[in-house]
Amino acid sequence: MTKALTGVRILDFTHVQSGPTCTQLLAWFGADVIKVERPGVGDITRGQLQDIPNVDSLYFTMLNHNKRSITLDTKNPKGKEVLTALIKSCDVLVENFGPGVLDRMGFPWEKIHSINPKMIVASIKGFGPGPYEDCKVYENVAQCTGGAASTTGFRDGLPLVTGAQIGDSGTGLHLALGIVTALYQRTHSGKGQRVTAAMQDGVLNLARVKLRDQQRLAHGPLKEYSQYGEGIPFGDAVPRAGNDSGGGQPGRILKCKGWETDPNAYLYFITQAPVWEKICDVIGEPGWKTHPDYAKPPARLSRLNEIFARIEQWTMTKTKFEAMEILNKDDIPCGPILSMKEIIEDQSLRATGTVVEVDHPTRGKYISVGNPIKLSDSPSEVTRSPLLGEHTDEILRQVLGFSDHQVAEIHDSGALEPARKQAAE
Repeated sequence: MTKALTGVRILDFTHVQSGPTCTQLLAWFGADVIKVERPGVGDITRGQLQDIPNVDSLYFTMLNHNKRSITLDTKNPKGKEVLTALIKSCDVLVENFGPGVLDRMGFPWEKIHSINPKMIVASIKGFGPGPYEDCKVYENVAQCTGGAASTTGFRDGLPLVTGAQIGDSGTGLHLALGIVTALYQRTHSGKGQRVTAAMQDGVLNLARVKLRDQQRLAHGPLKEYSQYGEGIPFGDAVPRAGNDSGGGQPGRILKCKGWETDPNAYLYFITQAPVWEKICDVIGEPGWKTHPDYAKPPARLSRLNEIFARIEQWTMTKTKFEAMEILNKDDIPCGPILSMKEIIEDQSLRATGTVVEVDHPTRGKYISVGNPIKLSDSPSEVTRSPLLGEHTDEILRQVLGFSDHQVAEIHDSGALEPARKQAAE
């Protein structure tokens, strides 16, 4: 069975997380991703957060599956020749360098386009054009400047960043969509183009419900927020709302049986209006179905703290899984707080390929995420990340068609590795 992106070749100049997330997704769909790395060093994440000495970190391996690695010194004249040949033979160049790095390498968009008019050049930057476009951006910076942190956390506490990598991985996913869109347009235009995704923009896209609420706030209080029911006035910006639901249906995280010793013995519970009567029956408050203080959603808004406290009395008598089983029989929306340990051990996620076990030549077996997107006619297979420069000669010969003599010349030039010392005569 042919994979969706078979025949597409990606020149991967990405590092750390945002770019590698993008190119790994394309590789999972069948693209041939050639990761270009510095000789002797490689992607900096190979050595970051190492848990086993002298072995590529999980940080690197879990972001670079299904790729090939070539080492290349792009400052070396021979290295520039190899890079030029790669540009000619690839469909997409992906990079998440700081602003201007490609230009300083001697390969601005205009030159790349002249070498290969069909080449798509895809870039991740921290900010789009404007006063901050030259600023360095990391995950948490993106969450803060994209509006997520100001609306995350509890009202009386600090802004918080989330554990989900919405700045790095989120932007990588946005860029992947841009790339496949540009590839599709190329099928009838015949031309390459530039694709850009700014991390600030990507975070804001994921925080759009808060931008929605900012505009609603101009017309009155946000009634689904807990502070409305508590009689606390709103300011001029969207407040932090704790664990309130962002969809208009009141929701909270509630304690479950065992919460005293288990930090994840909790359940997210939504008091969705269509199932309110079922909720009343489950928690043992049938009188609330007709009582004027509880029967209708507007009446409940000022009593949410009381209502959720009563629901929590019930959830504390059940484990989070017992509660979920009972509630789902009545279509009451809820979800257990799953720890990473529980997710790793979830056999249903293994069965769907959402969680996979991968074998690595130096690390051994480890657990990773698989492709979150499932195509019926293009199943994804997760293969291990490459060792540094593992496919250098293979790419030079098979992709670029260089002869043994040319490959030896390139090696001796130091473009792929430190130049070989001449044997003493």
